[in-house]
Amino acid sequence: MESVITLNEAIDTAAFYGVNNANILCLCNQHPEVRVVARGYKLKVTGPEAAVKRFAANVERCQEVCLHRGSLSEATILDLVHGTSPEAVTHDHLILHGVGGKPILARSANQRKLVEGFETDDLLFAVGPAGSGKTYTAIALAVRALKNKQVKRIILSRPAVEAGEKLGFLPGDMKEKIDPYLQPLYDALQDMLPDGKLQEYMERGVIQIAPLAFMRGRTLSDAVVILDEAQNATVLQLKMFLTRMGLGSKMIVTGDLTQIDLPASQRSGLADAMSRLKDIKGIQIVQFNQHDIVRHHLVTHIVKAYAD
Repeated sequence: MESVITLNEAIDTAAFYGVNNANILCLCNQHPEVRVVARGYKLKVTGPEAAVKRFAANVERCQEVCLHRGSLSEATILDLVHGTSPEAVTHDHLILHGVGGKPILARSANQRKLVEGFETDDLLFAVGPAGSGKTYTAIALAVRALKNKQVKRIILSRPAVEAGEKLGFLPGDMKEKIDPYLQPLYDALQDMLPDGKLQEYMERGVIQIAPLAFMRGRTLSDAVVILDEAQNATVLQLKMFLTRMGLGSKMIVTGDLTQIDLPASQRSGLADAMSRLKDIKGIQIVQFNQHDIVRHHLVTHIVKAYAD
């Protein structure tokens, strides 16, 4: 019998196959009756029908672990093949495993509230001080939804608010001018997806990162859409953004109302939207505070000093 197994496109093939293909060799050694030719996301398997089906079932188990953890080891493969449960991750509140198997966790009460709200509501506001993990948690939820095929795209946006330097005076083309504003989003994604997979997703448009102004006229369906630093969006900009929501999408809007860089004459769209939308079913507002700060311990004291 000959069969072709197609791996889930969300899987990191480098993690699945292992260093020098150690994982796939381990899997093949446990199925000596089959012959396997692996290339990219395709595994061509030949051998007796029962053995091929057994191999395919174990590949599926290994895929599930690799997708969930972001890594796969020979020890885990042996456990799966022999019918025992691989060693469980002991961390509570796990969102997903990032690059190198790093566990991405909801590390505070309000981060956990955001995770729970993502399951029940389609529009969430995550508002609070710097370092409270609003954006990081939101992006982790988006990556998890993409890996689980709950959505087809992740769309990340920020207002390109000028702070000190005018965009026109910065060197480079438009992409080079706006990239510094979007760097925090790249940083979070690089924690959660291997460089090769992240690059592939961005080239294919599966993950899109763009300034808020580029959202006008779009309908964003089957996606997790995140607007970061929303306190720097005007009322009209935020209305425009929120009305981009399409079928099968979820939106997360993050911001810090103590760090508004808009001119004094303009009202923050974030404050306006929270006031207007607070009582609508399906919309949840999660208010982060100093107790949620997960950066260096001094950040808590810095935030408190500036709040007093």
